[in-house]
Amino acid sequence: MTKIYIDADGCPVKDEVYRVAERYQLSVLLVANKPLNLPLNPLLKMIVVNGDFDAADDWIVKNGQPGDIVITADILLADRCVKKSMRVLGHKGDEFTEDNIGSAVANRELMQNLRQMGEARGGPAPMNKKARSQFLGTLDRIIQSLKREGKVH
Repeated sequence: MTKIYIDADGCPVKDEVYRVAERYQLSVLLVANKPLNLPLNPLLKMIVVNGDFDAADDWIVKNGQPGDIVITADILLADRCVKKSMRVLGHKGDEFTEDNIGSAVANRELMQNLRQMGEARGGPAPMNKKARSQFLGTLDRIIQSLKREGKVH
């Protein structure tokens, strides 16, 4: 059965995921370095990992299965999950796939180098209504696709 994993530290779309998970009756595992407040819902489970900076990422990769959904803005985590045949969705509604993850990793490295050289400043644009809508639409499309494959009941 498909599960949704959220790389939960700083994830701006948790509430949207909760609503979609409720509609489809999917389990959601929020993985973070510290406990977060969750609504009382048996579908939601908090996983607190201890350890280094990538401990949450490592836990998701270790426990996720092909056909599970991962919500993250971390390109390197997305890359690891795509390689395990998990469906990966960024906060702004972009799905990471085998076809586009390579260019996303390359772009991440380029931007990191530009920031180190002082050529680029700032981070991603803040979430807005359009991005939230796109996120919800893509998440629903992924779940419908998994339903057709028999991975969501």
